[in-house]
Amino acid sequence: MRGDWAVFDIDGVLADVRHRLHHLRRRPKDWGAFFSAAADDPPLEEGLRLAREQATGHRLAYVTGRPEGLRTVTQNWLDAHRLPTGPLLMRSRRDHRPARVVKLELLVALSARAPIGLVVDDDPDVVDTLRRTGLTVQHARWVVREDVLRAAQDDEGRT
Repeated sequence: MRGDWAVFDIDGVLADVRHRLHHLRRRPKDWGAFFSAAADDPPLEEGLRLAREQATGHRLAYVTGRPEGLRTVTQNWLDAHRLPTGPLLMRSRRDHRPARVVKLELLVALSARAPIGLVVDDDPDVVDTLRRTGLTVQHARWVVREDVLRAAQDDEGRT
């Protein structure tokens, strides 16, 4: 399997976003504050450990529903937590489709470079969609997924 991709979602798999969800419970939602706080996300040790383990037999890539405008913040976060280097696949700036649609499209493009051996994601809709395409997907369940995050990812297509 060496050379295959192991692909990791970020929010809810590697990074703990719970500290910033209060910005999305407001009316109107404060997307600017929500995204500005991304640099301060605590790491999810189970996800980091799994990524490091998978890096021994796979090339790593990262896929996220975060918008492209957070590329530098996200890459700096990955580097600060000493995660293996790899492509960072992100939602384009004005793309508000559900995460399951965006991530599938990003992974199809990645698979043109090399086969995907494993995907790790916390979003049940993403997990189901990817499994239906035949991908091997590990459902990350180490953080309880709150409804406000589900709505942001699936209904509003923002992260």
